[in-house]
Order: sequence, then C-alpha cells, then structure tokens
Amino acid sequence: MIPQTDPKASYLAHREGIDAALARMLESGRYILGQEVSSFEREFADYLGLAESIGVANGTDAIHVALRACGIGAGDAVITVSHTAVATVAAIELAGALPVLVDVDPVTYTIDPEHVREAIRAQQGSGLPVKAIIPVHIYGHPADMPTIMDLAREHGLRVIEDCAQAHGAAIDGRKAGAWGDMAAFSFYPTKNLGALGDGGAVATNDPELAARARLVREYGWRERYISSIPGMNSRLDELQAAVLRVKLRHLDADNERRRAIAAAYNSLLAGTAFVLPGVRPGCTHVYHQYVIRAAHRDELRAYLRERGVGTLIHYPAPVHMQPAYDGRVPVPGGMGVTERLAGDILSLPIFPELAGEQVERVAAELAAWTAHVEL
Repeated sequence: MIPQTDPKASYLAHREGIDAALARMLESGRYILGQEVSSFEREFADYLGLAESIGVANGTDAIHVALRACGIGAGDAVITVSHTAVATVAAIELAGALPVLVDVDPVTYTIDPEHVREAIRAQQGSGLPVKAIIPVHIYGHPADMPTIMDLAREHGLRVIEDCAQAHGAAIDGRKAGAWGDMAAFSFYPTKNLGALGDGGAVATNDPELAARARLVREYGWRERYISSIPGMNSRLDELQAAVLRVKLRHLDADNERRRAIAAAYNSLLAGTAFVLPGVRPGCTHVYHQYVIRAAHRDELRAYLRERGVGTLIHYPAPVHMQPAYDGRVPVPGGMGVTERLAGDILSLPIFPELAGEQVERVAAELAAWTAHVEL
C-alpha cells in the first residue's frame, strides 16, 4: 500500500538526530519550557525572518493565542475561509469572536480578497464589526498576502496568518508567516515540519504582541503563580521542541523534495482530465498536499484504494455546511468555489520519502482509471 502520508518515514529518515536530541532532552531533567523550547523558538523565528516565535501546544491554540494577543474577542468578527480545517474556525470561537466565512480563489483555493472586501461591507452596522482576517495558506500555497495586507491597512484590521500547512512557503522570497501581524503554525506529525505529537507556534515581528502571547500561553504569568492577565495553559513541551530542532534543519530539503514530487505528478498527469494544482507567479508552493480535482472523485478514490494507493480528502465538507456551524455562522457571499471543491478534490500521496517509482505507479493508476471511465 502506498500511503497518502507517512510520518514514521520522516522519523526514520532523521532517526539518528532525533534519537540523540531526545536523549539530550531526557538527560537534562527539564521537560517544560526549558532550553529545547527556547532554542527552537529562536531558530524558528530566524528561519521565518521574524523577531520572535512562541511555542504552544498545538495549531488551534496558536490561532487562539494570536487572536487574544491582538485583543480580538467577544463583540468582534473575524473573516476567514470555509475551505479549511475546522480548527481555524474553532479557534476564532475559542477566543470569543464571531467567524465570518468567505469563498476562495478558484486557482489556489486560498482566500479570495474580493470576497473579503464584500464581507467587511456586509458586517458594517451589524454590531459585530470585523477586526481581523485569517488567511489560510491551504495545501502549502500562500494566500494573496499583498492584497490582503492592503485591505487590512485600508480598514484598520489585524491579520493573523494560518500557516499550519505552509512551513517554508513564500511570496517573492518572503516567508508565509512574515506578512501579517502574527502567524500561527501547527507541528502535527504529518505537517511539513512535524513533531512526534501535537505542537504549535505563534510568530511575529511585534515585541508587544510577542510578550502578550507569552502571557496568554501560560496563565498570564509575569512571575510564577501570579496572573497579570487571564491566560491559559498551552505550552510546547521539551520533547517536541527537541524533535523540531532536528527537523527544522532539513525543512528546506524536504520541501524541495515535495516540489520534485509535484513536478513529477504534473508531468505524468499532463493532458489528463484532472485539474492539477495551480501556482501563482512569484509564489513558492511547499506542497503539504498535492490536490487534484476529478469527476467521479469517490469512485476514483475507491478504485485507487483497491489498487493499493492511499488518498485523502482535504476537506470533504466546508465548515459552513457542517452540523456544528450550518446556519449559525455568517456567510455573507456566495460559496460557489468552496462547495464545488468539496465534491471533487482528492489529495494524492506526497511526503519527502515517497519514492520515484511510487509516484509513477500512482500516476499510472490514475491514467488507467481515465482509460475506462468517461470524465
């Protein structure tokens, strides 16, 4: 079976370094907010070209902490997309704010700035003004940050980038996460930069926002056991930080391998009826997922499964159509692109350790499918 993703392969590829890092961490006797976390925070900020990063427990908390650091909460609306992991929207509600969901661009599947503009207008006079935008860099392709930042400046809004799938992505050489007021990262094991469990980080160039994020993540403590503001417990632990320090050194090479796999798929699937991933000029895609669009998607997925090819759907239902949110969160514009995507997107196998012959086999099975199915 060719898996769609394989975090164990990542561990095995970097086993020597990871095992040594874990041994060092265990010997230290410090397991919460010690040297491994502080070193990783500094190294990750340097990688992004930012002043600070703050380790937290997971990617959902990273968005939540960033929102609270920016002063976003009850009585505020936050614009984001419906085509995303539900974590993006859940974090907005955890902060006490109202998610306002908009459609995505038909080429990159990232937030459509024109729909953002319409949503800002729609919320005016509602009693819940828009205070922030959370663009999601879905699948590893960066959102249109120059336009989003222009919109934010025009309306006085905060921008928090959801970079859970975009470690190392960039626009004109500037990393995803280095555009907005703050950025939120997940280090879930299958991410481009993945830990051996949950983990996350908030990153920023603003020292005041960084200081506030550090307060929020640990009970609002400036001194131990004394809360200066209401906070929470969301700490990246030493074990995960030790692993992430090792993997960060290999992130660019791993992303380059992902791009090579994507290029192979593009070549092998050229001329087929599948819609292949688009890349905007100037953007560096890191292919957290390689997502095609296919007619008869569910039948194709079953066909591939029978032939030993694993796939996933990211994501089968837009957030605004899920039972927890349907009819409860504002959707001020149409969701034509988002709703079409949910019916025909399919994530093919992609991870740095995927062998060339496995990529060729996946493409061959897709070609065989098109030979006997009218698309």
